[in-house]
Amino acid sequence: MNYKRYCKTLTLKKDAQLIEEYKKVHAPGAAWPEITQGMSEVGIVDMEIYLFDNRLFMIMDTVPEFDHDSAMAELAKKPRQSEWETYVSAFQQTSAEATADEKWQLMERIYKMNS
Repeated sequence: MNYKRYCKTLTLKKDAQLIEEYKKVHAPGAAWPEITQGMSEVGIVDMEIYLFDNRLFMIMDTVPEFDHDSAMAELAKKPRQSEWETYVSAFQQTSAEATADEKWQLMERIYKMNS
């Protein structure tokens, strides 16, 4: 499949109990259905989040014509998205008012084994 890939990072609060709760919020089937639906509607076809200590790493695969900035602006307007961002901000080193795009920082790829 042809797609675009974005990698992002975010820092959680350094609190073992909050980190465990954050993992539960993202367990299979736990994310609010409106959130997953909104991501699909803006062209995100798959997403994975990895955790190391209190650092998150996201891999986001999108449709080939995906425009990151406009898609993130559209996503912020989707049903329950701002409510979700406020909810998960309790676990994150960020403000409750921040959008997903403001929280998750794009990472620069500096190496690829096969071009």
